[in-house]
This record gives sequence, C-alpha cells and structure tokens, in this order.
Amino acid sequence: MRVYLDNNSTTPISDEVKKEIVSAMDVYGNPSSLHQFGVEARNIVEKARLRIAQALGCDNQEIIFTGGGTESDNLAVRGYLKTTSKKHIITSAIEHHAVYNMFNELEKEGYRVSRIGVDKNGILDIEQLKEHLSEETAIVSIMLANNETGAVQPIAEVVSAVKSIYPHIIVHTDAVQAFGKMKFKVKDLGVDLLSVSAHKINGPKGVGALYVRKGVKIKHLVSGGHHERNIRPGTENVAGIAGFGLAAELSVSGIDRNNGQLEKLKIKFIKGIRESIDNITVNGDPEKTLSNTVNVSFNNVEGESVIMMLDMHGIAVSTGSACTSGSLEPSHVLKAMGADPVSSQGSIRFSMGKYTTEDEIDYLLEKLPSVIERLRKMSPLERESK
Repeated sequence: MRVYLDNNSTTPISDEVKKEIVSAMDVYGNPSSLHQFGVEARNIVEKARLRIAQALGCDNQEIIFTGGGTESDNLAVRGYLKTTSKKHIITSAIEHHAVYNMFNELEKEGYRVSRIGVDKNGILDIEQLKEHLSEETAIVSIMLANNETGAVQPIAEVVSAVKSIYPHIIVHTDAVQAFGKMKFKVKDLGVDLLSVSAHKINGPKGVGALYVRKGVKIKHLVSGGHHERNIRPGTENVAGIAGFGLAAELSVSGIDRNNGQLEKLKIKFIKGIRESIDNITVNGDPEKTLSNTVNVSFNNVEGESVIMMLDMHGIAVSTGSACTSGSLEPSHVLKAMGADPVSSQGSIRFSMGKYTTEDEIDYLLEKLPSVIERLRKMSPLERESK
C-alpha cells in the first residue's frame, strides 16, 4: 500500500486541473502578443486571475502571477522595501524559510529585524509585536498558517494592532499553507499583501500569486518587459496559471467538505497514536491548527530514521528537523515554541490531503508503532532514559 501524507510539501494534481492544463497547452500564443493567438492566451490568463481573485475575495487587478510562493514572498517584502527608506522590519520566529531566510539576508543588508516569539502552541505574541512597532517600521510579515505545525495565526488581530498604532506600516502574510484549507477573504484579514501557491491546492508546481491591495506600491525585483503591471516581468506560464485558477476555484468551493473529512481523520490519527505509542508530544493545540496537519515528536528517535522506515512501508511523511553538515538541527519552529531540542529531533509532520482515506490512516497506525519501537531499541537515548 502507498500512502502519501506529505501534502504540506506538495499535493497531487487533480484530474480536473490536469485537463485544464493540457487544454491550455494547445493555446501556444504569447499572452502579450496582439494577434488572435496571443489574445487567446491572454484570455486564459485573465480567466485564471479572476478565479483566484474570487477565491480570495478581491479585485482581479490586485492579483500578480509569480513563479511560486517563495517568489511571491520575496516580491512582497523586497518589492515594498524598494519604495521606502524605512529600515525596520518585523517577522515571526516561525516563518517558512521563504520569509525566515529572506529576513536573515535583509538583516545582513542593513535592515533592523525584530522576530516576534510565539507561545507553546506556536501562536504569535501580539503584545510583543506591539512593543516592537515604531515610526521606522516599514513592513510586518507574519504567516497565516504554519507549514510545520499547522498553527493558525490571528492575522486579523495582527493587522488591527499594527494599523491602530501606525497606519502606514504594510502588513504581509504568507498564506501558502492556509489557502484552500481555511476560510478567509483578504478584506476580512485586512492585509496589504498576501502570498499563495498552486501546488499546495492540487495545482501545478512553479506558479503562484501575490495579492497587492489597491493603493499599495511595490517595485519589480528583476528587470524586463511590462508583464503583470510592470511588477513581474517575463512571459506568463499560461498552462500553469490556467491550472492554478481552476485549482483555486475547486479548493475554495470544496473547503467545507474537505475540512470535515480531514478533521475526522486528524482526530482518529491523534487518538490512535496516543493509545498505541508512549512518550510522544503532539506539537501545538489540535484545535488551533489546520485540519490536515499533525506534528508529533517521538522521543528518543531521529526523525530522518522514522521517515526512511515508514518509506519502506510505502508511507510518505516529512520531518521537522533538517540535516545540516551531517548534524541534526532542531526545527526553528519547534525551538521557538520552547520544545525540548532533543525530542524535537524526532518530530514528524503528517499532512493529509483531499485524497487521504480512512484506510490509509488505519495502515499508518498499523505500521507506525512497530517502527518507533524498533528505532527506540536501537537508540542510546532510550537506554539512557531507563
């Protein structure tokens, strides 16, 4: 049996989206060309733009197509910073590396960075955020839902807190993991900039979008033509954009059905591992996380070993630890949550999707306890703890 539980990394493309992409590939004109072939391609791009705008609850002219979530994040933050002389920027300690590493680089480039902490469940400390705001703050970038734990951040409260003190500060949110998994409209969040990506919602890889609120100015990061309102030069990925548009429409229209199914599977899985495996920690409050995400630390084992052994059983998951220069480094997200560094190295992210079945969760619960038991028997940490 093959079980895919790494949907926060990427999702399988739905059959409907595949058909949309193939159909768009037959339209080979350049969408910037004025002849009939170009107009046909342009119509595909604009139809997708409208679909994504409707899914986000904004005007279609507020959507800029990009090459993915990482580019959208960089275009949002760096693109806005090119329009201002202010040198203070704020983010959280648990951002996706697209934002986390960008802010590290910006700090080296002379920006003063404030990284706001989170509580034990991975939820942002808004009071701490308020303390760091100043007249010199240019932008605040806080993710909507965390990619490792699924923790949902109170972005509307963040925006309210920021704008009530300094209305000029721009607020960006990386909504890549949240889009299609939780209900929201940009007007309700109140953000100025918002990033989304196709391959997290059963769409194609290599295409994303950035919402830019009317009146907010950002500049291009690379030079070229006049594509995407002079903000993102380069010929648009017509087929990918077509797939993205349909994927956005389908994910938002089916959100209640999908979340209902995923929530049941999530509850079943958490109950099952708590009953069958001891000495574990479920990272984050399950009631404050995405319906599809469960992050678990299995004490006295290494996450990479769990991944490899589960893979031998046909089960795909991911880890919250990263292997750097041959040594395990705890997840920066779990570290910010105050998790024990040793147990964090045994953290695994189980991320379900719209195609995950109850039989697959049963299969996981059948194989996982023996995998953990076997690894603990080989672990010197397990022997030391007894």
